[in-house]
Amino acid sequence: MKRKFKQPVVLLVTTLIAVAAASGQQRPIYTAADVRFMQGMIGHHAQALTMTALIPERTTRQDIRLLGQRIEVSQKDEIRMMQQWLKDRHQDVSAIDAHEHHAAGRMNMPGMSMSDTLMPGMLTAEQLADLAKAHGDEFDRLFLKDMIRHHEGALVMVANLLGTTASGQEPEVFRFASEVDTDQRAEIARMSALLETLGTSGAASHR
Repeated sequence: MKRKFKQPVVLLVTTLIAVAAASGQQRPIYTAADVRFMQGMIGHHAQALTMTALIPERTTRQDIRLLGQRIEVSQKDEIRMMQQWLKDRHQDVSAIDAHEHHAAGRMNMPGMSMSDTLMPGMLTAEQLADLAKAHGDEFDRLFLKDMIRHHEGALVMVANLLGTTASGQEPEVFRFASEVDTDQRAEIARMSALLETLGTSGAASHR
């Protein structure tokens, strides 16, 4: 069943931060959950780049190509920002190889007791292989379905962060989480509309 995200989750945190500022409370600092969010989102974005890298050889549709280019540019910029955020706070910044280290969308971070934990919305290695095998209309439909689910996973990660006590309140973390929430919702809407124009007959699905 398709997950519905009716209201941006950042609205509540906006109110809480405003109240804190008005009452003169100390500037929020980052938490362990903030660090895990940044580290995890780097891997999440890296898989999106793996997916967009498949586009040029598998479709001739200009709208799909432009969509992939927009995702690639924005998520590369955000990966650099997240890596710098972690470096500035002397946190682990693992080397990201979108085609190998995070290709299966799995967490592999220090302190995690359970390896190979699939992050929300991420494709498995088998699902990525299915996408890579597709061409033409089949690829277009499968790419859109997979990327919509991938973006919905990012919304879950934001919601989980902001649902963790005292987390997501450091200004840079909050601003980035807010941007992810807003941007991914907008892209989901665009991709859903594009998918409607393509139709769904004959398309494989990873849902």
